[in-house]
Amino acid sequence: MDRFIIHGGKKLQGTVHISGSKNAALPILVATLLTDEPCVLHRVPNLRDVRTTLKILEYLGKKVEYKNNTVTITADGVLKNTLPYELVKQMRASFWVAGPLLARFKTAEIPLPGGCAIGVRPVDIHLKGFEKLGAECDIKSGNVMIHAPELTPAKIVLRFPSVGATQNLLMCACLIPGETILENVAKEPEVDDVILFLNKMGADIRVGDKGQLIVQGKTALHGAEHTVVADRIETGSYILAACATRGDVTVTGCVPEHNSILLEDLQEAGFTLDITEDSVRVHSYGGDIKPVRVRTAPYPGFATDLQAPWMTLMTLCNGTAEVDEDIFENRFMHAPELVRMGANISTEKSVARVTGVKELSAAHVQASDLRGGMALVIAGLCAAGETEVERVYHIDRGYEKLEEKLTALGADIRRYNPDKNEF
Repeated sequence: MDRFIIHGGKKLQGTVHISGSKNAALPILVATLLTDEPCVLHRVPNLRDVRTTLKILEYLGKKVEYKNNTVTITADGVLKNTLPYELVKQMRASFWVAGPLLARFKTAEIPLPGGCAIGVRPVDIHLKGFEKLGAECDIKSGNVMIHAPELTPAKIVLRFPSVGATQNLLMCACLIPGETILENVAKEPEVDDVILFLNKMGADIRVGDKGQLIVQGKTALHGAEHTVVADRIETGSYILAACATRGDVTVTGCVPEHNSILLEDLQEAGFTLDITEDSVRVHSYGGDIKPVRVRTAPYPGFATDLQAPWMTLMTLCNGTAEVDEDIFENRFMHAPELVRMGANISTEKSVARVTGVKELSAAHVQASDLRGGMALVIAGLCAAGETEVERVYHIDRGYEKLEEKLTALGADIRRYNPDKNEF
């Protein structure tokens, strides 16, 4: 398995352009199952999860062409309504096909999904929503069996504003004639991008006065062309990498307002930022990094996907910072690896206390999940000496051309395959 070899201690400098959002691209790709007409999607990042999703679409009966970050999806025979575990186990987002398949076939069989080991992330919110729409859901031998003699519009109140459940139920409701109302929904920018694409396909989705999503279902949707929104988590990660290395970096092609809480917290920590409509410049900073407490929350709160990279930054603060993880359990697995690099971190349940140290030291570490892996990369960029990060396949799920982009900013990072003994 590939690993990163990082020689740290260099300030990042220059400009980095942000890719399309993974968390928007995946459900948008899945939404093409709602029509047999061609769909063209631009700014689709070349990531492991994207490639897995394209394989899923091909297995289900779509023809896929992917070149230069543009995906063209057309019909290629009769669609299937089941998926094999070999595909589903690779990522949790594979369960999102349930909504479109249920809407089109009134039945779907999907194995329970896999993905990062950062908590249970149950699909029960999805299933309870499908039941409200008239479906029966059973779990047998690890497979979710969903069947509906007839689907009917309904009012659905999510027990938690789950991004995946919001998107899955939206896609299903688009093909159920009548008015479906979703309440307590996720408000992430990625959800907005999915809604934008669905409306381009002919759906009728609007946001109500109280933030609820109101869907006027149709009998059919058509093809559409769409450009995926910028990845706010990649944006935040590069901004944090610039801050942690005390660099001077301009992040372009982003939507700064999608990271407004992060930017406010960084300014509170002492960093100077220049913010425009589509860029953020981090100025080189030689002063003390002030400790700032963050608590993860659904958007527009502090993003759980930036909690791990933020923790790396706080390992270098002057004082003690607290990180409250209120979204996923078991999402501090990067903390022991940071401790191996000299960090002073203690965790208790959902709270991590980070007491800053003067510097991190290079070490051999391993990624346990996507964002925790990025936290270790940032730590390696800060630490003098050679850091080796194993299991980079986790990181490949969410960061397009990571080593290429970091190298362009002056980092010394290379991908190494120990089996082939080659870089």
